[in-house]
Amino acid sequence: MPELPEVEAARRVLEHALDRRIVAVDDTDEWVCRPHRPGEIASVLLGGTLTAAHRRGKSMWCDTRDVHGEEGPALGLHLGMGGRIVVTDADGVRAGGDPRPDRAPRQAGWNRFTVRFDDGGELRLFDKRRLGRVRLDPDIDALGPDAEHITAAQLRERLGRSHAPLKARLLDQKVLAGVGNLLADETLWQARLSPSRPSDELDRSEVNRLHRSLRRALRAATANGGVHTGRVIEHRHADGTCPRCGAPMVHGTVGGRSTWWCGKEQG
Repeated sequence: MPELPEVEAARRVLEHALDRRIVAVDDTDEWVCRPHRPGEIASVLLGGTLTAAHRRGKSMWCDTRDVHGEEGPALGLHLGMGGRIVVTDADGVRAGGDPRPDRAPRQAGWNRFTVRFDDGGELRLFDKRRLGRVRLDPDIDALGPDAEHITAAQLRERLGRSHAPLKARLLDQKVLAGVGNLLADETLWQARLSPSRPSDELDRSEVNRLHRSLRRALRAATANGGVHTGRVIEHRHADGTCPRCGAPMVHGTVGGRSTWWCGKEQG
Protein backbone atom coordinates (compact mmCIF):
# COMPACT_ATOMS: atom_id res chain seq x y z
CA MET A 1 0.00 0.00 0.00
CA PRO A 2 1.34 3.46 -0.80
CA GLU A 3 2.77 5.17 2.26
CA LEU A 4 3.38 8.84 2.98
CA PRO A 5 6.29 9.35 0.53
CA GLU A 6 4.34 7.81 -2.38
CA VAL A 7 1.25 9.83 -1.54
CA GLU A 8 3.30 13.01 -1.31
CA ALA A 9 4.66 12.28 -4.79
CA ALA A 10 1.06 11.89 -6.02
CA ARG A 11 0.08 15.17 -4.35
CA ARG A 12 2.87 16.94 -6.21
CA VAL A 13 1.55 15.50 -9.47
CA LEU A 14 -1.91 16.81 -8.52
CA GLU A 15 -0.49 20.33 -8.39
CA HIS A 16 -0.22 20.18 -12.19
CA ALA A 17 -4.03 19.91 -12.34
CA LEU A 18 -4.64 23.17 -10.46
CA ASP A 19 -6.23 26.28 -11.97
CA ARG A 20 -7.36 24.49 -15.16
CA ARG A 21 -11.04 24.78 -16.09
CA ILE A 22 -12.94 21.49 -15.86
CA VAL A 23 -15.10 20.63 -18.88
CA ALA A 24 -15.91 16.94 -18.28
CA VAL A 25 -15.90 14.45 -15.41
CA ASP A 26 -16.30 10.67 -15.50
CA ASP A 27 -17.49 9.63 -12.05
CA THR A 28 -19.50 6.59 -13.17
CA ASP A 29 -17.57 4.02 -11.12
CA GLU A 30 -20.03 3.66 -8.26
CA TRP A 31 -17.61 1.62 -6.13
CA VAL A 32 -14.67 4.01 -6.27
CA CYS A 33 -16.93 7.07 -5.96
CA ARG A 34 -19.22 5.68 -3.25
CA PRO A 35 -21.40 6.93 -1.64
CA HIS A 36 -21.93 9.37 -4.50
CA ARG A 37 -24.18 8.45 -7.38
CA PRO A 38 -22.90 8.86 -10.98
CA GLY A 39 -22.98 12.51 -11.93
CA GLU A 40 -22.98 13.85 -8.36
CA ILE A 41 -19.28 14.70 -8.26
CA ALA A 42 -19.41 15.90 -11.87
CA SER A 43 -22.23 18.34 -11.08
CA VAL A 44 -20.03 19.99 -8.47
CA LEU A 45 -16.84 20.18 -10.52
CA LEU A 46 -18.01 21.06 -14.04
CA GLY A 47 -16.99 24.56 -15.07
CA GLY A 48 -14.89 25.06 -11.98
CA THR A 49 -11.27 24.48 -11.00
CA LEU A 50 -9.10 22.70 -8.49
CA THR A 51 -7.27 25.36 -6.53
CA ALA A 52 -4.91 23.62 -4.07
CA ALA A 53 -3.66 20.09 -3.34
CA HIS A 54 -3.26 18.90 0.26
CA ARG A 55 -2.16 15.77 2.09
CA ARG A 56 -2.29 14.40 5.63
CA GLY A 57 -0.68 11.03 6.01
CA LYS A 58 -1.96 8.83 3.19
CA SER A 59 -5.00 11.00 2.43
CA MET A 60 -5.12 13.67 -0.28
CA TRP A 61 -7.69 16.26 -1.19
CA CYS A 62 -8.06 19.28 -3.45
CA ASP A 63 -9.78 22.56 -2.71
CA THR A 64 -12.27 23.46 -5.43
CA ARG A 65 -13.91 26.56 -6.85
CA ASP A 66 -17.17 26.34 -8.78
CA VAL A 67 -18.19 27.87 -12.11
CA HIS A 68 -19.20 31.08 -10.30
CA GLY A 69 -15.87 31.40 -8.51
CA GLU A 70 -17.27 30.34 -5.15
CA GLU A 71 -15.48 27.91 -2.85
CA GLY A 72 -16.75 24.36 -3.33
CA PRO A 73 -16.42 21.08 -1.43
CA ALA A 74 -13.07 19.34 -1.12
CA LEU A 75 -12.36 16.60 -3.64
CA GLY A 76 -10.84 13.64 -1.78
CA LEU A 77 -8.56 11.22 -3.66
CA HIS A 78 -7.20 8.06 -2.04
CA LEU A 79 -4.80 5.72 -3.84
CA GLY A 80 -5.95 2.54 -2.11
CA MET A 81 -3.51 -0.36 -2.49
CA GLY A 82 -2.03 0.51 -5.87
CA GLY A 83 -3.75 3.49 -7.41
CA ARG A 84 -1.85 6.19 -9.26
CA ILE A 85 -2.61 9.83 -10.04
CA VAL A 86 -1.99 10.70 -13.68
CA VAL A 87 -2.12 14.28 -14.98
CA THR A 88 -1.52 14.99 -18.66
CA ASP A 89 -1.31 18.02 -20.91
CA ALA A 90 -3.16 18.44 -24.21
CA ASP A 91 -0.66 16.19 -26.00
CA GLY A 92 -1.03 13.38 -23.47
CA VAL A 93 2.38 14.06 -21.89
CA ARG A 94 2.47 13.15 -18.20
CA ALA A 95 3.07 15.89 -15.68
CA GLY A 96 5.62 15.71 -12.90
CA GLY A 97 8.46 14.19 -14.90
CA ASP A 98 6.82 10.74 -15.03
CA PRO A 99 8.75 8.87 -17.77
CA ARG A 100 6.17 6.09 -18.19
CA PRO A 101 4.15 6.16 -21.42
CA ASP A 102 0.51 7.12 -21.14
CA ARG A 103 -1.54 3.93 -21.48
CA ALA A 104 -5.00 5.46 -21.16
CA PRO A 105 -6.28 4.45 -24.63
CA ARG A 106 -5.22 0.81 -24.21
CA GLN A 107 -6.19 0.39 -20.54
CA ALA A 108 -9.07 2.83 -20.25
CA GLY A 109 -11.00 0.44 -18.02
CA TRP A 110 -8.47 1.01 -15.26
CA ASN A 111 -9.13 4.76 -15.21
CA ARG A 112 -11.63 4.81 -12.34
CA PHE A 113 -12.16 8.58 -12.24
CA THR A 114 -11.34 11.16 -14.90
CA VAL A 115 -11.40 14.96 -15.03
CA ARG A 116 -10.91 16.62 -18.43
CA PHE A 117 -9.70 20.21 -18.73
CA ASP A 118 -10.44 22.83 -21.36
CA ASP A 119 -6.84 22.67 -22.58
CA GLY A 120 -7.29 19.00 -23.55
CA GLY A 121 -5.38 17.54 -20.61
CA GLU A 122 -6.72 15.16 -17.98
CA LEU A 123 -6.51 14.12 -14.34
CA ARG A 124 -7.10 10.41 -13.77
CA LEU A 125 -7.15 7.93 -10.93
CA PHE A 126 -5.56 4.87 -12.58
CA ASP A 127 -6.22 1.80 -10.46
CA LYS A 128 -6.02 -1.82 -11.65
CA ARG A 129 -7.35 -3.21 -8.37
CA ARG A 130 -10.22 -0.74 -7.97
CA LEU A 131 -9.34 -0.06 -4.34
CA GLY A 132 -8.86 3.70 -4.62
CA ARG A 133 -11.48 6.15 -3.46
CA VAL A 134 -12.91 9.47 -4.68
CA ARG A 135 -15.37 11.42 -2.56
CA LEU A 136 -16.46 14.93 -1.72
CA ASP A 137 -15.50 16.44 1.64
CA PRO A 138 -13.57 13.43 2.98
CA ASP A 139 -13.44 13.15 6.77
CA ILE A 140 -9.84 13.47 7.96
CA ASP A 141 -10.61 14.55 11.54
CA ALA A 142 -9.81 11.10 12.93
CA LEU A 143 -6.26 11.19 11.57
CA GLY A 144 -3.38 11.97 13.86
CA PRO A 145 -0.67 14.53 13.07
CA ASP A 146 1.11 14.05 9.77
CA ALA A 147 4.28 11.98 10.19
CA GLU A 148 6.29 14.52 8.23
CA HIS A 149 5.38 17.39 10.54
CA ILE A 150 4.89 15.84 13.97
CA THR A 151 7.20 17.23 16.64
CA ALA A 152 9.23 15.14 19.06
CA ALA A 153 7.06 16.39 21.92
CA GLN A 154 3.86 15.37 20.12
CA LEU A 155 5.31 11.96 19.33
CA ARG A 156 6.38 11.44 22.94
CA GLU A 157 2.91 12.37 24.23
CA ARG A 158 1.11 10.08 21.77
CA LEU A 159 3.37 7.09 22.33
CA GLY A 160 3.03 7.52 26.08
CA ARG A 161 -0.72 7.00 25.98
CA SER A 162 -0.47 3.26 25.39
CA HIS A 163 1.41 0.13 26.47
CA ALA A 164 0.91 -1.33 22.96
CA PRO A 165 3.95 -2.48 20.95
CA LEU A 166 5.86 0.43 19.45
CA LYS A 167 5.32 -0.66 15.86
CA ALA A 168 1.57 -1.00 16.42
CA ARG A 169 1.42 2.59 17.66
CA LEU A 170 3.41 3.86 14.69
CA LEU A 171 0.98 2.13 12.33
CA ASP A 172 -2.12 3.52 14.04
CA GLN A 173 -3.26 6.34 11.76
CA LYS A 174 -5.12 7.97 14.64
CA VAL A 175 -1.81 8.29 16.47
CA LEU A 176 0.41 9.23 13.54
CA ALA A 177 -0.80 9.64 9.96
CA GLY A 178 1.23 8.28 7.07
CA VAL A 179 3.40 5.43 8.41
CA GLY A 180 2.91 2.01 6.82
CA ASN A 181 4.56 -1.35 7.32
CA LEU A 182 7.78 -0.74 5.38
CA LEU A 183 8.35 2.75 6.76
CA ALA A 184 7.80 1.50 10.31
CA ASP A 185 10.40 -1.26 9.88
CA GLU A 186 12.88 1.17 8.31
CA THR A 187 12.38 3.80 11.02
CA LEU A 188 12.69 1.35 13.91
CA TRP A 189 15.79 -0.20 12.34
CA GLN A 190 17.40 3.22 11.97
CA ALA A 191 16.50 4.06 15.57
CA ARG A 192 17.78 0.67 16.85
CA LEU A 193 14.50 0.09 18.70
CA SER A 194 12.61 -3.17 19.09
CA PRO A 195 9.24 -3.14 17.28
CA SER A 196 7.65 -5.01 20.20
CA ARG A 197 8.90 -2.58 22.87
CA PRO A 198 5.96 -1.16 24.89
CA SER A 199 5.39 2.37 23.59
CA ASP A 200 5.05 3.99 27.00
CA GLU A 201 8.40 2.64 28.19
CA LEU A 202 10.57 4.75 25.87
CA ASP A 203 12.53 7.48 27.62
CA ARG A 204 12.96 10.99 26.24
CA SER A 205 16.25 10.27 24.46
CA GLU A 206 14.80 7.18 22.76
CA VAL A 207 11.75 9.08 21.53
CA ASN A 208 14.01 11.85 20.22
CA ARG A 209 16.09 9.25 18.39
CA LEU A 210 12.95 7.68 16.96
CA HIS A 211 11.73 11.10 15.81
CA ARG A 212 15.03 11.86 14.07
CA SER A 213 14.99 8.45 12.40
CA LEU A 214 11.44 8.95 11.17
CA ARG A 215 12.29 12.33 9.65
CA ARG A 216 15.42 10.92 8.04
CA ALA A 217 13.60 7.88 6.63
CA LEU A 218 10.81 10.07 5.23
CA ARG A 219 13.21 12.50 3.57
CA ALA A 220 15.19 9.69 1.97
CA ALA A 221 12.11 7.82 0.75
CA THR A 222 10.55 10.96 -0.72
CA ALA A 223 13.78 11.90 -2.49
CA ASN A 224 14.55 8.39 -3.76
CA GLY A 225 11.15 7.34 -5.06
CA GLY A 226 9.39 5.54 -2.23
CA VAL A 227 9.67 3.52 0.96
CA HIS A 228 10.98 0.48 -0.94
CA THR A 229 14.31 2.34 -1.28
CA GLY A 230 14.99 2.27 2.47
CA ARG A 231 18.36 0.97 3.64
CA VAL A 232 17.02 -2.14 5.39
CA ILE A 233 14.11 -2.96 3.08
CA GLU A 234 15.97 -5.20 0.63
CA HIS A 235 17.30 -7.21 3.59
CA ARG A 236 13.82 -8.12 4.91
CA HIS A 237 13.86 -11.75 3.80
CA ALA A 238 14.91 -15.19 4.96
CA ASP A 239 18.71 -15.34 5.28
CA GLY A 240 18.84 -11.53 5.22
CA THR A 241 21.44 -9.79 7.33
CA CYS A 242 21.49 -6.36 8.90
CA PRO A 243 23.27 -3.95 6.53
CA ARG A 244 24.74 -2.11 9.52
CA CYS A 245 26.18 -4.88 11.72
CA GLY A 246 25.78 -8.08 9.71
CA ALA A 247 23.61 -9.87 12.28
CA PRO A 248 20.73 -12.03 11.02
CA MET A 249 17.42 -10.31 10.31
CA VAL A 250 14.57 -11.72 12.41
CA HIS A 251 10.98 -12.13 11.25
CA GLY A 252 7.84 -12.09 13.35
CA THR A 253 4.38 -10.58 13.72
CA VAL A 254 3.94 -7.37 15.69
CA GLY A 255 0.61 -5.63 15.93
CA GLY A 256 -0.80 -8.12 13.43
CA ARG A 257 1.73 -7.13 10.77
CA SER A 258 4.69 -8.97 9.25
CA THR A 259 7.80 -7.41 10.78
CA TRP A 260 11.57 -7.63 10.32
CA TRP A 261 14.27 -6.40 12.67
CA CYS A 262 17.98 -6.81 13.42
CA GLY A 263 18.47 -9.69 15.84
CA LYS A 264 21.40 -7.95 17.54
CA GLU A 265 20.71 -4.22 17.61
CA GLN A 266 16.91 -4.39 18.00
CA GLY A 267 16.67 -7.47 20.20
